[in-house]
Amino acid sequence: MTDYSANYSWLVSKFDKVLQSHQELGKTLREAGPIDEKTSHLIQMAAATAIRSEGSVHSHVKRALQAGATADEIYHSLILLTSTIGFPTVAAALSWAKDIIEN
Repeated sequence: MTDYSANYSWLVSKFDKVLQSHQELGKTLREAGPIDEKTSHLIQMAAATAIRSEGSVHSHVKRALQAGATADEIYHSLILLTSTIGFPTVAAALSWAKDIIEN
């Protein structure tokens, strides 16, 4: 597993204002419509899976859990992608989700 927290800390030290703006944009986007926070993170996790972004999958799994998602909801959200993006990509994302859920 890549140490994304070390990379994130480095990014904050170099580009704090950019990261703050990015986080504010994310908050604004989530508040712009009727989709609840848990569902928005499951959607973003699915998109991160489609582009094979391990760090983003980790981040959205954490956030989905904090917003009340269960492990089963996360795993189901990922397995639903099988016919769309293929089993190998889904299997990788399931392992990334498991990294967070089991630790």
